Amino acid sequence: MMGVESGTRQPTPEADRFKDLQGRLTQAFRAFASPDAPRTVLIVPSLSLDQEVLARISGAHHYEERMLCYLMLLRLPRTRIIYVSSYPIPEPIIDYYMHLLPGIPAQHARARLTLLSCHDGSPVPLTSKILERSRLLQRIRDAIPNPASAYMTCFNVTELERDLALRLDLPIYGCSPDLLSWGSKSGSRKIFREAGIAMPEGFEDLCGADEVADALVELKARRPGIKRAVVKLNEGFSGEGNAVFAYEGSPEESELRPWVRERLPHLAFEAKDMTWELFCKKLAQMGGVVEEFIEGEVKRSPSAQFRVDPLGQLEPVSTHDQVLGGESGQVFLGCTFPADDRYRLEIQADGLKAARALAGKGVCGRFAIDFLSVEEGGEWHHYAIEINLRRGGTTHPFMMLEFLTDGRYDPATGSFQTPSGHPRCYYASDNLEAAQYRGLAPADLIDIAALNGLHFDGACQKGVAFHLIGALSEFGKLGVLCIAPSHEEAEALYRRTTEVLDRESSPA
Repeated sequence: MMGVESGTRQPTPEADRFKDLQGRLTQAFRAFASPDAPRTVLIVPSLSLDQEVLARISGAHHYEERMLCYLMLLRLPRTRIIYVSSYPIPEPIIDYYMHLLPGIPAQHARARLTLLSCHDGSPVPLTSKILERSRLLQRIRDAIPNPASAYMTCFNVTELERDLALRLDLPIYGCSPDLLSWGSKSGSRKIFREAGIAMPEGFEDLCGADEVADALVELKARRPGIKRAVVKLNEGFSGEGNAVFAYEGSPEESELRPWVRERLPHLAFEAKDMTWELFCKKLAQMGGVVEEFIEGEVKRSPSAQFRVDPLGQLEPVSTHDQVLGGESGQVFLGCTFPADDRYRLEIQADGLKAARALAGKGVCGRFAIDFLSVEEGGEWHHYAIEINLRRGGTTHPFMMLEFLTDGRYDPATGSFQTPSGHPRCYYASDNLEAAQYRGLAPADLIDIAALNGLHFDGACQKGVAFHLIGALSEFGKLGVLCIAPSHEEAEALYRRTTEVLDRESSPA
């Protein structure tokens, strides 16, 4: 089937300049191995994604706060951080993170933090806003004492972030935007095929309703007993670009295509308020895939995370079981760490095959590989679903776990241990949401947490840490990370957190 091609783009002058700039990070990275090494990290938490799809997520602009986990780098005594956001981040939120820092006075850390804002809530990527403000660009430059030991880190790296890097003459700890298409839905399938990993039957590089209809017809021919299929936008995220097609009541093969074409406008969309007209528009712009919907009574959605550093070294970072919701269970709500011990090493091993393929193409930074796993006859069968060449919903909770405990992940067992050798697990969510939470200010949340013991205790290395605090008052939405020695304790801590918030926010 013909359609939108994915793969490595042709080099451009900007790409060549960016490649030279990235070489500087490779040289500096060796010095960063020392915790006392001076460095400046520019955090640009821009969600440089499709803004119309992003708008379907409540409080989306507050997702810039998810990268506040990087403030934990301030525990390194000679590290400076510059954090840029669309809106000013309220000081109580910053103060909350400063007091989570282990082993460093909050005042010392705060003096090494520079907060800058565009004061602009318009629905465009933060990076675009920064590029439009020459004085803001100069303030960023002025806040960097030594550009040779400075770099940027971003939520994802697109041509916008590359342009910003070139304007500031700063490398990015991330891969070139010329490689981003390998993280699209179509590009992911090509990587899985190259790596020899099982994936759902399907088709990629589809552009337009007619090609989607042809793919759905061919899928039915290959899988006669199929019940459902998934149509995915190439650049969809968190499941919001997905739609389900049901084959129930389908006619004979000779009449199947017109029947499919007629039913396409009635796809079951995962995103709120998504329409067929908008979906078609996005399909024409970015392309998409059609895949078999994996059925199963016992089904999980694990993921494996990896990192390729600027020296080209690849390492497994973590595994998670994703908590999914939505009409057909495809929308990311949260995650548990580590993934189920019955299959987490299998997921890591399969993911590592794809990760090696990506590293071989020059991918750098953190990324995740998502799976669907089905239990049949006591055995688990895994299907690779997609690659996220960006920081996602599993990135910030794991980084907080590392920073708060100073522990480490063991790839040999797929478990995490504190320096004293004790295991740690967590339950994390970006979607603790209730209408009655609306109106709670950051100071209210901190007061509720203090009065009810909902905090992270560094002594026992167990407790609760909040994020997305800025979304609470307007959207009644909050992120939470519950760390404990076991999954059962972490989930119990999450339940207690929700019970406390429900009680404290109930009308008098």
